[in-house]
Amino acid sequence: MKQLLIIAHCPSPNSVELTETLSRSAHKEDRLKIRVMSPFDVNPATFLPADGVILFTTENFGYMSGALKDMFDRCYYPIIDDKRGLPYALIVKAGKDGTGARRSCESIIKGLGWVKAQETLILKGECKGQLKDSFHDQLEELGEGFAVALAEGII
Repeated sequence: MKQLLIIAHCPSPNSVELTETLSRSAHKEDRLKIRVMSPFDVNPATFLPADGVILFTTENFGYMSGALKDMFDRCYYPIIDDKRGLPYALIVKAGKDGTGARRSCESIIKGLGWVKAQETLILKGECKGQLKDSFHDQLEELGEGFAVALAEGII
């Protein structure tokens, strides 16, 4: 059975809610084993059984979250040879425009040799802590689409 790894940094209730939406949508595909983990709990061995990965990060000071950067720092070289070609999707919960967070993630991912399976999703426009309903719709589409494509061998 193929495995989808969702790595999500969730420093706020809103981030937790969004990650739960993503996870629920991916779990609609019952032909996959799905693991949802904090970047703090990921180590190089976590990647070995993964056939695809979805990364969820908050935008912090125009950059990816420190937690995701820490994970990349710890795992980059140990996985670089074994996980080339890994299909991935990136989600940025942005307070600004998300471009700095996207660029910082994608530059590291390019070095890893992963393959973008879906365009980066930037969730921006939060107002006073309220999430846009469209965020949930976008995450449901991405999560379910990625999971089905992985299970079908499309990605």
